[in-house]
Amino acid sequence: MNMLGRLIALVLRSSLWPRVRPLGPSITPFRVLPGDLDLLGHMNNGVYFSIFDLARMDLMLRSGLMSRLRERGWYAVVKAETASFRSSLRPFRRFHVETRVLGWDERHLYLQHRVLSGGRTATSAVIQARFLGRDGERVSPDQLLDLLPASVERPELPDWVADWSKSAHDHATRSE
Repeated sequence: MNMLGRLIALVLRSSLWPRVRPLGPSITPFRVLPGDLDLLGHMNNGVYFSIFDLARMDLMLRSGLMSRLRERGWYAVVKAETASFRSSLRPFRRFHVETRVLGWDERHLYLQHRVLSGGRTATSAVIQARFLGRDGERVSPDQLLDLLPASVERPELPDWVADWSKSAHDHATRSE
């Protein structure tokens, strides 16, 4: 099953799974499929980022945010991402991705994905996302807050995430 098949399955199953809070966490189950493997017989590092896309979709669907975004014509794009790999995932291994919002600044939303298998973290990633409108206009995280229940409190963005964001920006804008 390729990512399109996984996406269709996720959308169909998300309505059956329990609702989650808008900032997470959401827990999304997966299994390593043969098409996910690299030449060494474990899940390819690039596949993780596609899995993370699906896990973010699950968070947005199960929290109800996706329908509100669609009503306004808003969508998320990834601006930067980084991952640390601790252990390999072998064929047919079950795992799940825990997704949560770490916080936001004036332009970006920051999410964390943790791949858990056998009770241990196999991979951890941080994603910097920006939201855009149909015409390409930027949607600020504060505008997103208007879509969330009033009870949602803004988490304090960890310093290490702000430092990483600055470093990613500096790297992207280097002229060399």
